[in-house]
Order: sequence, then structure tokens, then C-alpha cells
Amino acid sequence: MGINERQVIDEMVAKSLRPSARTWLKHLAFLIVTFVTSTIAGVLYPFGPISILPDTDPQTFTEITQFILSLPVRYVGLVGTAVSSILSDPAYLRHGLSFSLSLMFILISHEMGHYIACRLYRVDSTLPFFIPTPPMVGPAGTFGAFIKIRTPLPSRRAVFDIGVAGPIAGFLALLPIAVIGVLILEPLPPELLANASGITFSDPLLLRLLGYLAGIDPAVSTGNPFYFAAWFGLLVTALNLIPSGQLDGGHAVYAVFGEFVHRWTGRLAFVAMVALATTGWIFFNSPSGFLLAILLGVMMKIPHPVPWDQSPLDKKRKAVAFLTFVIFVLCFLPFPIQIK
Repeated sequence: MGINERQVIDEMVAKSLRPSARTWLKHLAFLIVTFVTSTIAGVLYPFGPISILPDTDPQTFTEITQFILSLPVRYVGLVGTAVSSILSDPAYLRHGLSFSLSLMFILISHEMGHYIACRLYRVDSTLPFFIPTPPMVGPAGTFGAFIKIRTPLPSRRAVFDIGVAGPIAGFLALLPIAVIGVLILEPLPPELLANASGITFSDPLLLRLLGYLAGIDPAVSTGNPFYFAAWFGLLVTALNLIPSGQLDGGHAVYAVFGEFVHRWTGRLAFVAMVALATTGWIFFNSPSGFLLAILLGVMMKIPHPVPWDQSPLDKKRKAVAFLTFVIFVLCFLPFPIQIK
């Protein structure tokens, strides 16, 4: 193949990878909607000051039935209150934007890490799809984001680089947000600490270490939008780094250890999560683990694509793999949410 022919082919590949204006608009629309829903979620409990706790405590079957039937109306009224507060009160607007802008920065950094790595390897992928959800239905007005890879991965090196680029970029993006969030934490008043109830967030190791360095205990402090955005970003990073299926951690394990180890780590991760979910439900009143167990059960059934180049990774990438494992340890929580 001559140089000119190679240049023509490279130009054709580059053109095929370039998103059209219509594609940009579609992905931008999802991004904007997700930004709006996460801003609203940022002012609602448990991330913001507007409470979602019921004003009644139904006991009888009739009261419980009436309460359940009233939930749609209550939900619409609550979201309406949040939107009205954001539009009329600068304090609420500032709180919501502090949460949503911080969270979107983390999610965008994560997905662009994947996307840029795909472009470097000339792997065709979509732009990031952001997943908006109604506030409170999704934990933060969003279920995160993803990119879809549309062509085979050429090598285990590409699998590794594309897989870990996202969580590393997202982790670096959330570090300054986490530092700000920890530094502006305020101690809980003794009366609130003694009678704490509702949803409680467990603190990942990173936030505990930052709190220790700052002389602040996050466990007995009131949260703030930066802290909650960093907390959610850490949760997303930890979930993606679980070594299963086509999660980022699954890509990394496949690239480093091969198909056999990848298959068994996925199974072990599922069994471990089922055990953690059961333990969390019984001893910590934490139901969130069952959702993760279902996710890992699905991931375990999805085969990993086999790259044509099976050359092992070099020592530098193995060192990055260890660094990625450290990031996972700093982010992971067996029982992220507890209900008191």
C-alpha cells in the first residue's frame, strides 16, 4: 500500500469517527436534560434542604393505601416546590448548581476519558450518552453516562487503556471537589446527631482520609453540595471498577490477566455482592447492595469481546493497573446507603 493510499484510508477513518451535527445536538440535549434534573435533585433531600419525608406516619391498611395513592401528587408538588425555589431564591439556585455542575464535571471527565482513548486507538464509539432520570427516581437526577463502542477493540492494550481512562479521569476530576466539600463541612448540632434518622451516607475511604488530614469527621458533619457530588462520583467510580463483565474493572482484568481470570472474577464479584447485600440488609438496614448484585448478575452473562492482538501488557500498564486498584479501594463502599 502506497503512502497516498494510506493517507486516503486514514482520512476516511477519521471522517467516519467524526460525529455529525445532528449527533452532537442529540447528545447535547441529553446532557442539558440531565443537568436540569440533577440541579433539581441537588436541592431535594438527601442532597439538599427540601425534605421529602412524609408529614404523616400511616399505620392502618387504609392509611397506607391512601398514602401510596397520593404519592404521584405529592411527587409533582415536591418537584414543583424545588423548581419554584430554584427560580425564586438565589440560595437554592446556588445550592442546586453547586451540586449539578460538580457532578456533571465528574461524569463528563469520566466519559471523555473513554472517548478520547477510543479516538487515539481509532476505535469507533458514540459520544457520551447522559441518562437523565426524574429527581429522586434516579439517585441524583441521573443514572450516570456511558459510551457505546461500535467497532472491535484491536488489542489487549487498547482494552486496558480505554477501560481505565474513564475512572482515572473521573477520579482526578473529583479530587478538588472532594477537598472543597470536606473543608466546608460543618459539625452536626448535638441534638440532631442524637436524633439522626432517614438516609445516611457512609463515607468512602478517600473522604475519611481527607477528613482526617483536615481534622474533620465527615460522619458527624452536615453535608454540602460539593461533598455529595464527590460522594456520588466516588460511588460511580467504584461501581465501574468492579471486575466484572464489560465494566471498566472488567476490561482492566481481562487486559491484565486474560479471559479465564476475567470470567471467574466476575462470578466471585457476584457472589461477594450477594453476601454483602444480605449482610447490609440484615445488620445495617442498607438495601442498596441488592441493586448492585442484580447489575453484576447481568454483567456476568455478557461475554467480553476478544481483541485480535493478545499480546500481554507492558510493565508500565501493569503499574497503572495497580494504581487503578488503589483508586477502587479509595472509592468502594460495601454499604453506601443506610436507612435509620
